[in-house]
Order: sequence, then structure tokens, then C-alpha cells
Amino acid sequence: MDLFYLEDKELARQLVELGYRGSGEPLKREEFESRKKAAENFRLSKRMTTNILASHGKDLSKSPFLQALAEREEANRSGKLTSIIFVRTRNPKGQEISGYIDYAYRLKTENFEAYFNKTRQFLPRPSDMSFYNWETQTCTSNATPNFQVIADNESGLLFKNKRDRKIINVDPKEPVPGDNTTRTQIKSSEHIQVVIYDHLTRRKS
Repeated sequence: MDLFYLEDKELARQLVELGYRGSGEPLKREEFESRKKAAENFRLSKRMTTNILASHGKDLSKSPFLQALAEREEANRSGKLTSIIFVRTRNPKGQEISGYIDYAYRLKTENFEAYFNKTRQFLPRPSDMSFYNWETQTCTSNATPNFQVIADNESGLLFKNKRDRKIINVDPKEPVPGDNTTRTQIKSSEHIQVVIYDHLTRRKS
């Protein structure tokens, strides 16, 4: 197999693994590019299968917050758990912001490598389930594939899990946040306050 176009011995091995062995006849450029793309996709799918966790191999010993996210990553990706993360912190402008974040949804919609590599800070966003900027008084709420937001309840802010329809009450005065739900306060040097609500999801058999 000609490595001139490939410039990657591993990719050449993937082409061979997919059955693209030389027959003695030169490949047309279009056919070669098609096979090369197939091999690249095959390699990417293998990598995702064997190393799907963004926290894998990261040294998080100095960050209890990132450790807590790493401990919950696999369960949130697989659907065994849906975690709501409350973060109160300051944005790059120094403004105090807070929000309730659907961890499982964030995992599906963005790359967490930068967070676990500590090159990017995990912050609440206006697109999260609930967001508030204490300086500008900007307030937003959004449903996600996992949770419905109930903001006009006399008990305060509630979240309803869409899979089992259980209610999560994030009022800190409530002794229990809900059925199959636990509340954990996380010490953090990166943020003012972090609380994680872990909801164990029971699939219907």
C-alpha cells in the first residue's frame, strides 16, 4: 500500500483492516479519497468506543469539583443518572452569575475535554435550565431533553424529569430534594458555591 498520500501508517493499517489491500492496480484518486475517508471514520468510531469518557486519564486531584463531574460522567452519558449542577460563580467580567445545569445534556452537546484539561472554565449559560446574572438581572429558563422547568410554583423552582416524571425540588430548606434524588454540596476553589442533585433514573421494563 502506497503511504505517499496517506502520510499516516496507522491510517494505512486501518485501510488494510477494512479489506483495502493492494491488487497491483493503482487506485483512482476519487476511489482512494473515498476509502481514506472510510478508514478515518472507522478509526474515529473505534477511538470513541474505547475512550468515550472525557475525564479519562486526567489528573483532577486538585479540583474536587472536576472530580465530582468525572465520577458522574459515565452514569450521565449512559442514562443511569441525570445530574443537575447548581453553580454560583463569577464570569470573566467579574459579574456574579448562577444557574442550574443539565449535566447529561451538556455532555452530549459539547466537548468536555477542555474542562477536564482545565483550559476552560465550566460556567452557567443563558441556554441552561436556569440562569441568572445578579448584576444585569438577566434571567432565563429552558427545558432540556431530560428536564422540564417549573418556575411558577409556590414552592419555588422545580424540575420534572421527563423520563420518570419525578419532581426535583432544589430549595435548600427541603430536607429531601425528591424521590430517587440526592443533594451534594461540593467544595470548590473555582466557584462560590456548587451543589449537585443526582437523580437516579429507573427505566421502565
